[in-house]
Amino acid sequence: MPPNLIKAKKVELMERHEIVEHVRITLSAVLGREIVELSADVRLLEDLELNSMRFIELLTALEDTLGVEVDPDSLEPEVFQSVDAFVEYVSNRMPQAESGT
Repeated sequence: MPPNLIKAKKVELMERHEIVEHVRITLSAVLGREIVELSADVRLLEDLELNSMRFIELLTALEDTLGVEVDPDSLEPEVFQSVDAFVEYVSNRMPQAESGT
């Protein structure tokens, strides 16, 4: 694998990790309890007991802090299934840095 592709892949993983950490911290604030660890397969509704009002708070906080652009029409049920699906949703809606390509 060319070095530039390896570097890009490492940055991508780091960015995803940062998003997961930001979601964890924001979830802790929204739920009023510390979330020590947040694995990809944690279910937002069932495992974390995140209700619809708390989910809106979470989205609003992420809009404010990460610049995520939430389109209510894009909130499919799959987004709520797991942390992994939610982080993917957030990642796809974050402002993108300009690339040199």
